Amino acid sequence: MDLSKRFNKHLNQIEVSMIRQFDQSISDIPGILKLTLGEPDFTTPEHVKEAAKRAIDANQNHYTGMAGLLELRQAASDFVREKYQLSYDPQDEILVTIGATEALSASLTAILEPGDTVLLPAPAYPGYEPIVTLVGANIVEIDTRPNDFVLTPEMLEEAILEQGDKLKAVILNYPANPTGITYSREEIKAFAAVLRKYPIFVISDEVYSELTYTDEPHVSIGEYLRDQAIVINGLSKSHAMTGWRLGLIFASREITAQLIKSHQYLVTAATTITQFAAIEALTAGKDDALPMKAEYIKRRDYLIEKMEAMNFQIIRPNGAFYIFAKIPVKEGQDSFTFLQDFAREQAVALIPGVAFGQYGEGYLRVSYAASMETIQEAMRRLKVFMEQYAD
Repeated sequence: MDLSKRFNKHLNQIEVSMIRQFDQSISDIPGILKLTLGEPDFTTPEHVKEAAKRAIDANQNHYTGMAGLLELRQAASDFVREKYQLSYDPQDEILVTIGATEALSASLTAILEPGDTVLLPAPAYPGYEPIVTLVGANIVEIDTRPNDFVLTPEMLEEAILEQGDKLKAVILNYPANPTGITYSREEIKAFAAVLRKYPIFVISDEVYSELTYTDEPHVSIGEYLRDQAIVINGLSKSHAMTGWRLGLIFASREITAQLIKSHQYLVTAATTITQFAAIEALTAGKDDALPMKAEYIKRRDYLIEKMEAMNFQIIRPNGAFYIFAKIPVKEGQDSFTFLQDFAREQAVALIPGVAFGQYGEGYLRVSYAASMETIQEAMRRLKVFMEQYAD
């Protein structure tokens, strides 16, 4: 029986992530060093792991409510109030999800219908578009290259006006993957002034919020657009808990009442043991990201120094843990092939910029969520490769 033509037709528009495609294309190289993953090389803090063990020993192995443990939602409410001046009621304005990815899926499937349009500043994390595509909606990218990857209120409003009534949502991600760009309070206020004029949702992916390297703390757009914003965060980056899969949605009471429907039927509820660990992370471990952040800054600065000396053009990232660098121009050289050659000649893997969409072509992404020793050796090998490349 041939069922090949009976799948969701939108699946034909989705491919396996180019990041994964690239990884597979070089995975047979012995001993390859990878600066590819957006995953901290640090381990989950010991006190967080101990909290999970206590929950296991206490037989906390049953479902929680759909929205998650109230104690966790209270901890999350307190955390974002102290850190980002946000006010969300733990009773009915916070949802606990299985990572930020499920938070995105629950949010986008709840608000989008076939034919809707979603605006996305680009280059961007490649996980947004497939979710939008699966429900029959469309992504329209805003090219931020002319302004060194920084979105402006003028660029945003121009894009909104071009889309008209089909526009349902704008996705913001800051600090941004892959560029590391983030925004000041004044910039966020300016975005909010534009967005509040239009009846659209604002999905703000702020999962790197604790990894902001400016003098000013992270500013959430939820502070200024409470009636429109769906703020997404989680513990993967801040607490080195990628495999624990703990995400959070913060939204108004009215929005949350709808999001919980899609969340419920996607997953029922987040993992109970992880929720108990998350309570510990957001309370006793509320500043666990600080020593990690200090180390990331050292790695970032080292990479910038070494790569600029090799003629890579870099916009200094002020958040997350990525360098997004323009490859020195060589006619006919695309980023995928360039990095395949580098991987095969020097056994180092970086991510081609085209993996982040058409506006990422000509760039590469380096993750500095790896040890300094690994980074130093990778840069030594890159220097050898670039000397050959220049000949």
